Amino acid sequence: MAHCYYHALSSVRKWGGTVDDYLPLHQWFDESKAILADPRHRALRHHAEGIFMLEAIFGETLVNADGRTVPVRLVGEQHVREDLDWIPSFADWARLITLQAWMLRGNPLDGAEGVTIDMPAPGAKQLGPGARHLPEARSVP
Repeated sequence: MAHCYYHALSSVRKWGGTVDDYLPLHQWFDESKAILADPRHRALRHHAEGIFMLEAIFGETLVNADGRTVPVRLVGEQHVREDLDWIPSFADWARLITLQAWMLRGNPLDGAEGVTIDMPAPGAKQLGPGARHLPEARSVP
């Protein structure tokens, strides 16, 4: 769906109440459009963990204008299914991120000075979707 308003209308058709009962929940899912205005914004909240985050922020249920108690998790599931046709895990999204050298660098942990991660040579095959492990760590003299 293109706009949160239409998600909210869909919620009204499903559980009653008014658009205003559901709009803040649907807007929360799509706030990431402010960072990335294309479908990739969904990787931040459109997954099972995002649905549980919605529930943690807005509570387990809401009472709509018709007085009906509606589980917030169901509203979240509706939003994600309308956008993606299924509910992925965050891992489903993360597996699609191709690891880059800059992602594997950082400040050494206490006691881990001199440890680095083997990186492929420039132009070598990078880890990609379906990768199950990172390169092994090795000591640096």
